[in-house]
Amino acid sequence: MLYIIGTPIGNLGDITFRAIEVLKSADKIYCEDTRRTAKLLAHFEIQKPLESFHEHSEGKIERIVAELKQGNEIAYVSDAGTPGINDPGGKLVAVARDAGIVVSPIPGPSSVTALLSVAGIAADKFCFMGFVPTKKGRETFIKKMLSSEMTVVFFETAPRLHKLFDQLIALGGESRQLIVGRELTKKFEEIQTGTPVELKGYFSKPLGEFVLVLAA
Repeated sequence: MLYIIGTPIGNLGDITFRAIEVLKSADKIYCEDTRRTAKLLAHFEIQKPLESFHEHSEGKIERIVAELKQGNEIAYVSDAGTPGINDPGGKLVAVARDAGIVVSPIPGPSSVTALLSVAGIAADKFCFMGFVPTKKGRETFIKKMLSSEMTVVFFETAPRLHKLFDQLIALGGESRQLIVGRELTKKFEEIQTGTPVELKGYFSKPLGEFVLVLAA
């Protein structure tokens, strides 16, 4: 059995009882960053073999599947939130399924749905686009967001947040409504709504992790 487990995006209290039970019963845990996941496991006094599996180690997939075929129960967690959204979890699931392995989701936190739930806009239809590209394809990416007929959810880093606001303004999105979530579920959580111009002024010195919603 391969378990895909959602873990907290910030506040460790958001983990589910079932996620803790499965992590405690698994034979082995794979994760994106062993240092980050080790802190989570230590908090809940979980001692299990831990190994990295990230976007640069997809060559491990066949070995993981071989371990599953031997009868091992394996858990996969991303750095935070629900795996398979913006990490290599989806590729692992696809190969495991093809090999006849049972894959079970253990639902948990997600920054995407967390921000949508407090955005104050209709979210019956939305598009998730992941991180804004750093350089190549960045302008095309932003144009695609602005032309979308659906609400768009995406990520941006603190160092490039002002550049994002400037590009949205330059590409005709100066009056579009944005909902910005900073450090969701953490001590310094902030949720702000406004136009790119208004938000650029508010976040004068961006710090932390950002999730954004561009209203349709």
